[in-house]
Amino acid sequence: MTKRKLIKVLVAALIFAVLDVWMSSSLLGAFRSYYEENSLKEVSLFARSAPEDPLYYQDWIASLSQVIEGGKVMILQIDPDWNFIPTAADPEAEAIWNTHHESDAFIQGLESVYYVLPYQVPHLIDGMRVYLLPIPDASGFDITGAVLMAVPAGSAGQFEELLISLGILAWIIFTTLFAVGLLSRDPITGYAVIFLFAMAVVFVAYPLFEAFRLTFVEAGVFSLNIWKRTFSPQYLIPLWGSVKLGIITASVSTVIGFAFAFLTERTGVGGKKLIGTLATMPVISPPFSLTLSIILLFGNNGLITRQLLGIDQFSVYGLGGLVLVQTIGMFPIAYMTLSSVLKSIDSTVEDAALDLQASRLRTFLTITLPLSLPGLLSAWLLVFTNSLADFANPLLLAGSYRVLSVEAYIEVTGRSNLGGGAALSLLLLMPTLTAFFAQRYWVNKKSVVTVTGKPSTRLAELATKPVRICLSIFVGICLLFIVSLYGTIVAGCFVKNWGIDYSFTLSNIGEALSRGKQAIGNTVVLAVVATPIAGIIAMAAALILVRRTFVGKRVLEVLLMTPFAIPGTLLGISYILAFNKPPLLIVGTAAIIVINYLIRELPVGLETGAASLRQIDPAIEEADQDLGADMSKVFTSVVLPLIRPSFLSAMSYTFVRSMTAVSAVIFLISARWYHLTVQIYNFSENLRFGLASVLSTVLIIIVLGAFGVMNFLVRDRGLTEKSIIR
Repeated sequence: MTKRKLIKVLVAALIFAVLDVWMSSSLLGAFRSYYEENSLKEVSLFARSAPEDPLYYQDWIASLSQVIEGGKVMILQIDPDWNFIPTAADPEAEAIWNTHHESDAFIQGLESVYYVLPYQVPHLIDGMRVYLLPIPDASGFDITGAVLMAVPAGSAGQFEELLISLGILAWIIFTTLFAVGLLSRDPITGYAVIFLFAMAVVFVAYPLFEAFRLTFVEAGVFSLNIWKRTFSPQYLIPLWGSVKLGIITASVSTVIGFAFAFLTERTGVGGKKLIGTLATMPVISPPFSLTLSIILLFGNNGLITRQLLGIDQFSVYGLGGLVLVQTIGMFPIAYMTLSSVLKSIDSTVEDAALDLQASRLRTFLTITLPLSLPGLLSAWLLVFTNSLADFANPLLLAGSYRVLSVEAYIEVTGRSNLGGGAALSLLLLMPTLTAFFAQRYWVNKKSVVTVTGKPSTRLAELATKPVRICLSIFVGICLLFIVSLYGTIVAGCFVKNWGIDYSFTLSNIGEALSRGKQAIGNTVVLAVVATPIAGIIAMAAALILVRRTFVGKRVLEVLLMTPFAIPGTLLGISYILAFNKPPLLIVGTAAIIVINYLIRELPVGLETGAASLRQIDPAIEEADQDLGADMSKVFTSVVLPLIRPSFLSAMSYTFVRSMTAVSAVIFLISARWYHLTVQIYNFSENLRFGLASVLSTVLIIIVLGAFGVMNFLVRDRGLTEKSIIR
């Protein structure tokens, strides 16, 4: 930065400010002139419709609200001395007359009325534009009375504020971009950082601030009543319900996930690819699918409970059913996390322990398990967070068991209380953040690093034959149960009325596809639009955060990772509050759903890209820059090809999550842009299980197809494979 360049920036900013003010003033003047002219014509036409008979005055006054929302009116008659006498009026219009009728503006206005000329008071009165209008006689050259009309100035004032705000924003954008282009050594990086900051502030920080602000506002004034109700026993009970459910689900899921990961990564059992494929099925299927299967099998009219076992009193609804369905749906998260941990352990220390005559059990308890603890805690935290934010399963299966995510949904949709829903969603952050910081504190306090030279390419077999058999039986039972659940969904497509009439039918398919055609098309289109944008932004953000140093880097990283920690209900409510008013009035459009996909799934793609970049030597990029390539060229020609697997994984993950999203999307859908998961929920809630099964099957097929394409494009080259030595 030099003095000369700084002067150039200041001069350019000053010139643009002058042009900006001139343009904004011209636009404001033209708008005000047009608005006032049209408003005057509108109210004048209404004044001409005033009845001659005083008996109809009140009906005519009441009709103003149908023509001009919030308008107030008074009729003035002329006495023999040509004085204006108030005859009939709204209380607000009468108050304006009583207060201001002797003012210079009103005296001038009444003089204009004498000459059959409409008049607008030049200043606002109590936020209203006030007009004095003649009631002409049949000839049009004389008057029979006058009308005082007050019209709210809200819409015009809001447009003027918006125009001024856009002018200021244009000046800020120009000055910032010009300064970065002139002062920065790498303008492309500077522009990218500004874009990411703007995206994070507008679509992360601003909506959350709006949600937080609304929790302190009641009836338009500052109040703590919302938080008082939020911390009352009425909602502390569902908070504990969510925490209790999360603790049980996370603990059981982590144990099951560890068993799956240990069997596939640390034993020589066969069929590992099949186990991995079936184990990850719940992650890539719709959130309602497993719940739907549980209801069909174990519900009040379930195939197993009622038809096969004849049990009448059993109920799957409540905590037990929720733990079952959440565990099945979320243990794959723990499995995938722990698979990487167990695979990456260097077995040199384990080999040394076995060489020193330590038993396999002792080696596992003293070496393998401690080395896996950070991964175990991370897996537990991920499942716990997902369980708290889970919105789909409790909607159908909670019964009388209360959880906070559903309570927040009821506050918004059932009671139209956005502030209460936002407060409950924010309350969900407390246990999530507590678990997160506790996990980080423990991991940072402990040291579980194994320092080795060349990593070992083999792993010691720690499981004895009986242990392998037990693990195989346990995993086989779990997979058989998962397959049976998905088989139930497919079977439900061809059952006439599950629980009552199990006769074969194909009518469900035609009706479901006919009624769900729009939802299927909308869901696929929105996911396809969001997928490439999310992948490119995630990889570019990863490159900037990993390879560049700039002011505010830590703040930007926190903002971009925040959506991963917040519940989907909170994000949906925040977007309604933030984007249901100018300047970004996008609620009800496809844009807000696509933006929700981008922001919600960006952290996963960002972390995936960052992990890949840390494995690439920066010297490759530096060599390209030394040859004259700028940041954009380095990104497209060097970085993107090297992190292609991460790029495709991020896009595929975004597509899958977009197809199966529900927690935030259910607040953002509209009649024009509907979502398939919401359609499935509506069918399930109305006990149309056959139709819900058809749409669930369609969604599973689409998602599996996308996942298959991803696995084809991003093949495992076997670079991280290790042999198991018994």
